Amino acid sequence: MGWIEDRFSAAQQWLFEAAVQPLLFALGLGQLLEDGYAATGWLLVGLLQIAVMLAVFAPLQRWRPVEAVTDRAAIRTDIVYTLVHRLGLFRLALFFSVEPLFDALFGATRAAGWGTWHLDQLWPGVTDLAWVSFAIYLVVFDFADYWIHRGQHGLRWWWSLHALHHSQRQMTLWSDNRNHLLDDLLRDSLLVLLGQMIGVAPGQFVAIVAITQLSESLHHANLRLWFGRVGERLWVSPRFHRRHHSIGIGHEKHGRGTLGGCNFSVLLPWWDLLFRTANFELRYDPTGVRDQVERGRDYGRGFWSQQWLGLKRLVGRA
Repeated sequence: MGWIEDRFSAAQQWLFEAAVQPLLFALGLGQLLEDGYAATGWLLVGLLQIAVMLAVFAPLQRWRPVEAVTDRAAIRTDIVYTLVHRLGLFRLALFFSVEPLFDALFGATRAAGWGTWHLDQLWPGVTDLAWVSFAIYLVVFDFADYWIHRGQHGLRWWWSLHALHHSQRQMTLWSDNRNHLLDDLLRDSLLVLLGQMIGVAPGQFVAIVAITQLSESLHHANLRLWFGRVGERLWVSPRFHRRHHSIGIGHEKHGRGTLGGCNFSVLLPWWDLLFRTANFELRYDPTGVRDQVERGRDYGRGFWSQQWLGLKRLVGRA
């Protein structure tokens, strides 16, 4: 992985010196140069992801779409979500709000003598094999993501927020980041805590997040694609994940209207196979939420209306 890290670091340094550093000085924020350099890494990851989405995923959608595009306004809102998350605006907000709390928490644990535990050091020699170490952490994070996703669907208060993600009836490559901000805050906080607990290196954490996000963009694409009988069980496909978004199937228990569903895996379908939540039917059903379709429940059209209605659902007022 060395050559990848070297090229990424060179690009990060160039972007920081060309754009971010001058901006910080102009705003009188020179004391944040170190944090600004880290933020530049996330910005670069986001720009690379968007480039792949436009150059690869978008043509695939046009080549083999599942359905015709009929609601471009909803897709434009999803693009706003994508830009907010992939270009680092959401992380910037977390930096000024939540990150100081995490710093205080982790500082207190270290002061109490609880040092960082490195999972990959359980196997001698693994730390010398970057790809093996990375694969271990990727599998662990994906396992955690599976159970977080189960929680988003199994806990009624959490579903009231996560339902926004499933309310998109015109799913495209931009739909992955269509989430309530509180939903994202909860999920990201749990993954950051996990990362601290198992000692994942910062560079590996960035790479895991980048791969996960890019793969999720493909999963949500308006794309008639599956990976074959074997491939479907190795990596989540657009067909596999669309089943998770299907009305009355993907987020209901046996189609009875109760919380549950199928195909919760984020990257590796192994977890759905292991815990018997997999559905490998080769179908491409309409997406959305049952009460949205049958009772006309309003999930909002624009970014702010969707966020506001999510809060109202959380307190039982919508």
